[in-house]
Amino acid sequence: MMELYRFKKMQRDERCIHAVTTKDQTGTYEGSLALHTGQEYSCIVQNRKQAASLLGVAGQYRFVTADQMHGSHIEVITEKKDRGWESAEGAVPECDALITNVKGVILAILTADCVPILLYDPKQGAIGAVHAGWRGTHAEITFKTVQKMKEAFGSNPEEIIAGIAPSIGRCCYEIGEEVARFFWMQPEVLEKRGQSYRLDLPLANKIQLLAAGLKEENIEMSGICTACETKRFFSYRKEKGCAGRFMSMIGLKQKS
Repeated sequence: MMELYRFKKMQRDERCIHAVTTKDQTGTYEGSLALHTGQEYSCIVQNRKQAASLLGVAGQYRFVTADQMHGSHIEVITEKKDRGWESAEGAVPECDALITNVKGVILAILTADCVPILLYDPKQGAIGAVHAGWRGTHAEITFKTVQKMKEAFGSNPEEIIAGIAPSIGRCCYEIGEEVARFFWMQPEVLEKRGQSYRLDLPLANKIQLLAAGLKEENIEMSGICTACETKRFFSYRKEKGCAGRFMSMIGLKQKS
């Protein structure tokens, strides 16, 4: 059965709807929610409907997904309408972060090792969802998303609550020098082991949140490595190019 992982501080605020999906070992494609990986369309749509039902928003809220490109483009969502929910072609093009202040919209990021970051500004009523692989992390997409929330919604970073969802950890993320060189100026996130390196992407993104002005007590890290927890989460690396993806979602509650 698909389950939902949630962040404690966000969960305490009923105005914020959020969750991270897990695998469904008994379901079709283990509950994968990705429309872009070649699996049967109707099955993925059904899995998405199950996720929406578990979240408690089926039929009431609109879902927005992105055509994630490992870049640093941030899209401001201004309309309450589905984008990429029942067709991959409708997703926000070439985008790796979504922000909005529109109630009744669920922002959704798909991952299977990359770092999903959820952002919630309770003061201004704004949210964000970020997809950060190593390229996006190097391009400071998380830092830039907080800056964009400041520009678009008047957010004060000190008020923003962040959740860093399950992703591949330093324990399992082995990289070569061709990637490591982009992080040599951040020795705290890079560890040399023999001829290779281990990169701590969750920590790198936490550092960006702190640099953007968030308070450390407002940043919650799941501490879950997807490569270590393949019974619960998809891992592209550990599962050798798996087609499955889990989803990190966040929305603003609308009036009944």
